[in-house]
Amino acid sequence: MKRDIELEPPQGITGFPLGAAAETVLAEAAEWGRVKVQDAGVADPVRHMKAVVLHPQFETVLHFEDGRTLTAAEVWIPRPGPEQITVRFRGLDVFRTPARKLLERVEDMGFTVRDETLYAYVPQLSLGFTRVAGHEVPLDSDGEPLYFQAVLTGPADYYDYLAAEA
Repeated sequence: MKRDIELEPPQGITGFPLGAAAETVLAEAAEWGRVKVQDAGVADPVRHMKAVVLHPQFETVLHFEDGRTLTAAEVWIPRPGPEQITVRFRGLDVFRTPARKLLERVEDMGFTVRDETLYAYVPQLSLGFTRVAGHEVPLDSDGEPLYFQAVLTGPADYYDYLAAEA
């Protein structure tokens, strides 16, 4: 079985439009895998409602910062298994393109990338990437993971504060 997940910032990701009601999102999430909801309905500056979707080959973390609607979606790198899972952004394979090459390609599209080695952000797109890995992975020449391990897409202004700091 093949599963393509498209990152469509700032609208969301395949199956999970930002702004959708939590009940609708959780129903769709149950089609993807087992769902664990944390802090249901909570919306405070320290913690907020999240749903972790556990598919046998990957995880998705859905953020409900207002406690009611989807405000960000985070996809973790797929593991090998029976499904062919590809996460794409504008035709780029996010988890099979080396991290530094992926950022170059995003810059070639005319976007500014804020690269902080383990984390990279594209404020205009509200995309955030991490190379942090909790297990052994192939390393790049800089000693960090060769591929991104997770990507988050948020609403239009999600990473704007980083653009102001640049």
